[in-house]
Amino acid sequence: MIRTVCTYSTEKFDVTASSGKGAQGWFPLRTATVYYDHPVHAPEDHTVNIDFLNPDQGPGARVAVELSLDSARALLAALQVTVERAEHH
Repeated sequence: MIRTVCTYSTEKFDVTASSGKGAQGWFPLRTATVYYDHPVHAPEDHTVNIDFLNPDQGPGARVAVELSLDSARALLAALQVTVERAEHH
């Protein structure tokens, strides 16, 4: 069994022309952060975590996702296919 540990590897980038839906409804997204760490809620030791934020609108303007490695790989593949199709549309 291969054990994985927190890498503290974090990718943060600006998000443009995008929206997220939080507890208070839809809001414009400004940044996204992707990192590998201990989850808050998901039933895994470590997860790939994605935080979509709009810091100008406070802590309520956040959408957080915790994905198992298998789910993160599946999302990555689906995003790749979808983006490639959109580019050729």
